[in-house]
Amino acid sequence: MIVIVDYGMGNLRSVEKAGLFLGKALRVTSSRRVIEKAKKIIFPGVGHFGEAVKELKARNIFDVLIKQIKRGIPFLGICLGMQLLLEESEEAPSVKGLAVLRGKVKRFKKQGLIVPQMGWNNVKIKPACRQAGTKKENIFKGIKDESMFYFAQSYYCEPKDKKVVAATTYYGIEYASSLHKDNVWAVQFHPEKSQSLGLKIFNNFLKL
Repeated sequence: MIVIVDYGMGNLRSVEKAGLFLGKALRVTSSRRVIEKAKKIIFPGVGHFGEAVKELKARNIFDVLIKQIKRGIPFLGICLGMQLLLEESEEAPSVKGLAVLRGKVKRFKKQGLIVPQMGWNNVKIKPACRQAGTKKENIFKGIKDESMFYFAQSYYCEPKDKKVVAATTYYGIEYASSLHKDNVWAVQFHPEKSQSLGLKIFNNFLKL
């Protein structure tokens, strides 16, 4: 069973439709019991870091997500779903994230930038994720370096371990637009809004 985590935020139906287009039935759920049985987890997100944590705890699924990740269940975090993997965010300084990855979420500085970043931008894929003939399956398989994806965010992730950065994007600064560690993948952009390449990301994840 492949589940989409429902915590009252995010483009849940758009992600579900992407799965159906690819011939996969994805289950939108906020049930702890269902998430515990999941074979793969997709965690989309749009909204406020602190409010998202509050909702996850209110639905009694905050700790089960951490548990499933530690068990090795393939996990894909999208936008806020990526940011919540880190320890903390400037958006909600007193709130602790899932802390699956060490690091902090920071707000873009407005020096010459329009914040939030809204629209298409390049994604520079790390060589390990785009090397031709690589035996390791990954969500960027078959996607060209510097491909364009759709972004909508005011905050960006700054992990402490730079080895978990799978891709970067430039918007005033070069920042991590994708993270990867073991069974965890995350993207700051929105695959569900990124047309054919976004579907490729989903398809690659579903094949992991």
